[in-house]
Amino acid sequence: MNGEKNILHLRYLGIDAYMEAIVYARKDCPVCTLEGFETPARVYVSLGEHSLIATLHTISSDLIDPGKASLSEYAWKRLGAKEGDAIRIHHPKFFESLSFVRSKIYGNRFSKNEIEAIIQDISAERYSDTQVSAFLTACAAHGLNKEELTDLTQAMINVGDCINWHRDLVVDKHCVGGLPGNRITPIIVPIVTSYGLIMPKTSSRAITSPSGTADTMEVLAPVELDIAMMKKLVGEEGGFIAWGGSVSLSPADDILIRVERSLDLDSEDQLIASVLSKKKAAGSTHIVIEIPIGPTAKVRSEETANRLKQNFELVAKYLDLQVCVIFTDGSQPVGFGIGPALEARDIVNVLQCKAEAPQDLRTRALTIAGLIIEFSPNVTKGEGFSIAQKILDSGKAWEKFQSICEAQGGMRQIPKAPFTHSFFSPKSGKITAIDNRQIALVAKLAGAPNNKVAGVDLHSRIGNIVKKGALLFTIHAESKGELHYASSYLTDHTNIFQIQD
Repeated sequence: MNGEKNILHLRYLGIDAYMEAIVYARKDCPVCTLEGFETPARVYVSLGEHSLIATLHTISSDLIDPGKASLSEYAWKRLGAKEGDAIRIHHPKFFESLSFVRSKIYGNRFSKNEIEAIIQDISAERYSDTQVSAFLTACAAHGLNKEELTDLTQAMINVGDCINWHRDLVVDKHCVGGLPGNRITPIIVPIVTSYGLIMPKTSSRAITSPSGTADTMEVLAPVELDIAMMKKLVGEEGGFIAWGGSVSLSPADDILIRVERSLDLDSEDQLIASVLSKKKAAGSTHIVIEIPIGPTAKVRSEETANRLKQNFELVAKYLDLQVCVIFTDGSQPVGFGIGPALEARDIVNVLQCKAEAPQDLRTRALTIAGLIIEFSPNVTKGEGFSIAQKILDSGKAWEKFQSICEAQGGMRQIPKAPFTHSFFSPKSGKITAIDNRQIALVAKLAGAPNNKVAGVDLHSRIGNIVKKGALLFTIHAESKGELHYASSYLTDHTNIFQIQD
């Protein structure tokens, strides 16, 4: 076919498909007719020196002329396109790795070469979101054996950039999640760097939670830092708290996380590969991994926690990383705030040692910070907590945090929600349980994490004796509509707090 017939001229429509590359064309356009393209074909799109693989969506109306096409915002930016540009559309080259995914769906095992091929193709964005979800679901349904897990983690490291800090001791931490409000990283980093250790902290945004560390930290300071800025901050401050997605440390993982978010899926094996590939790529050498255990946490039994611990240690050894895995109480949220701005408020209160600071958040942060400090050859096991406590109580951690925020682009004021709704106890008694998942869902329905001010503020904890009409929690929202949406959930879900007579 003559190459000129594969050309369509661009019309800008401004369609936001998040991070999906989509091309929109008339069903009767010359390219679709002659090449036999139908929705949702995968097509190779090129513009000058730039190219990508996109999903074709066809249009039957006159929104686009037969000789024209449009792109999703993501594809538009990737190609550096402008109105009227000529794009070329072709069939993409065949990639074999999808057959390996299909094999896994039927219960077969991946070879090392197969996993490498899949991750390379995902990283190159040859997979549609549907195809990525097939890979994730197959891995979650059938699990990965030890060889597959280590191969997957290594493959995810290989397709991205890696940072070398040229230090023997570069510390980090990670929590497997599932515990609302457990935002200890912004407290730990200034404590640990005040002690003198190097802690370049790259963190994620929320996957299935109302806020990730990057979402909360972004309330207080910019988090989209490039590698040059990260190196500058390590030299000046000893560390930082940045969004890991702003650098290409594990690009395949960024794609997998995006699809996991839409699937509301976070499998054990993918979790381990995701965490340790990012830590290794970020140049970490020593890591504390927190696993909260509770009836409504992500990890609900000690058996599951022990399996995770063993696999973390297995893959860490393979990657030449030293890990310390700690089990913590996951029976209820940590702190008072659930949602970016509310969590940021709690963090600042802890760092400033205010009386109203949540003590459970403070104690948990000191515990993990203490274990990190004990990686130092100059610290005896068991001394870390008291060292961390002295740094926090002296005000040094708060000073360091402000300095880090300023170095990242300037410390910001914490915003407040314009709309709130309070929920009161329907009876008197003792609070015996709080459902982590449901309270997190309420915060998400209110608009978190996209709306920074949205979330839930807790006023009561497990073990508290409350009277009928006592304030249990308050919903915060950016708009009346979102406030009503979150509040209406409570009409049919009255068991978030279990109260025993």
